[in-house]
Amino acid sequence: MTFHATVLTLYPEMFPGPLGHALAGKALARGLWALQAEQIRDHALDKHRSVDDTPAGGGPGMVMRADVLARAIDAVSPEDDPRPRLLMTPRGRPLTQERVRALAAGPGAVILCGRFEGVDERIIAARGLEEVCVGDVVLSGGEAAALLLLDACVRLIPGVMGKSESGTEESFSAGLLEYPQYTRPQQFEGRTIPEVLTSGDHARIARWRHEQAEAVTRARRPDLLPAPPRDRNMKERE
Repeated sequence: MTFHATVLTLYPEMFPGPLGHALAGKALARGLWALQAEQIRDHALDKHRSVDDTPAGGGPGMVMRADVLARAIDAVSPEDDPRPRLLMTPRGRPLTQERVRALAAGPGAVILCGRFEGVDERIIAARGLEEVCVGDVVLSGGEAAALLLLDACVRLIPGVMGKSESGTEESFSAGLLEYPQYTRPQQFEGRTIPEVLTSGDHARIARWRHEQAEAVTRARRPDLLPAPPRDRNMKERE
């Protein structure tokens, strides 16, 4: 089964973009995954190829039309298409490594890249779109977010990375941020590689790496760590 991504966008020339290089680009050339960038304007209903209109109720900006988006989605994703339909939006559920792994193990995805003030709410329900957010930021459009999501997925497709361990010993894979990494030279501007990493004691190295991962996570992303058990007296008071 080949991972097949279809991106619905007003700027298809942005794809594959960086995904055409390095590991993702080599995997694309080898047929380990496939990419289709579909121009939404090709599914417009008027001679001006309009895809948006003013917001109902007033307000700034423009909103992408539900009827045009429905035509675009239906053209690339029939009812029996098993691929999830994703909408890149800052109000979506945060993208996690767990969700990326699930997507990478599936048949691919249909990704809608919003623009302007967003999309007509009715298309989300009408076509079962899963709203996805890649961070607490607002972008000019969903294309950059789609590239990020696809890069995260493609690297996990079997055969893309050189070693299978590369996808497991990294941030978020075990609920922790990744431990610090070092390489030659042994000395750099007065800083030395930790002795444990050159000891040859693999059990000791594994313990050190786990301890470091916990320490980094506790300092930078404590929200990833399990919540401490509540005090017993507090439970009794409740």
